[in-house]
Amino acid sequence: MKLLGALSVGLLTAASSSLVGAFQVSSSNKPALQSVAMEATRKEFITTSASIAAGTVLVSSQPAYARGRATLEQSYDRYTPRILDGGKFYKKELYGAVAKGDWKGILAATAEPPKKSKEDRTLQDGGVAKRAAQAGGFSNARVLTAMDLYAGTFSDSSISPKTKTMKAEVENLRQVVDGMNKAAKIALGEESAGSGLFGIGGKKPSSSELAKEVQALYVKGGNAYNAYIFAANDGLPVQLNKLPFL
Repeated sequence: MKLLGALSVGLLTAASSSLVGAFQVSSSNKPALQSVAMEATRKEFITTSASIAAGTVLVSSQPAYARGRATLEQSYDRYTPRILDGGKFYKKELYGAVAKGDWKGILAATAEPPKKSKEDRTLQDGGVAKRAAQAGGFSNARVLTAMDLYAGTFSDSSISPKTKTMKAEVENLRQVVDGMNKAAKIALGEESAGSGLFGIGGKKPSSSELAKEVQALYVKGGNAYNAYIFAANDGLPVQLNKLPFL
């Protein structure tokens, strides 16, 4: 898949401090997405690169798997499939929904599963499988919780700098997911804008305004995902495959 545009976040490698492109958004058929992405990320590029570089110094000085190799391998096998599936969904399905302004698609992609019902309690697994299937392809329940739990693997009795770096990017992603979900609900008339949503003001934002904000959120989320992957791969044992960037 040819990515749209020339927008990238700079990631500095711990060994050589060289700049590599991690996330790109371009457009052969959606120039608006490209221009918004470039504007949204131009300032982030410098600050993100600097913060990742600083974080790398801290992360690299810590053991990569404080709880032991066996525990890390178990967590890797348990959580990374959900993380990787989430990345693929973000790059393809969610990108398509954002580029097209498909509000129903964005809402479904970021939706959380419903709360446990009385009917769920009658099921053998308590309705876990049923509700999990209703979670969006890049939702907190399906992807971000796994990212959070995997980040915790790199700490033991105290929280390591590596875990803090990874969890900070998960929180950035939560803000992106919540923002996209909110915007989709407003666009579909399911929720009011409220006062000052996205800095637009008290009046209901237009579809065009909402689309620009969601496009900027998409870029922010892509950068956060790649920063998380960069931190996760740092110091990973050689027998475990490094996770791919978007």
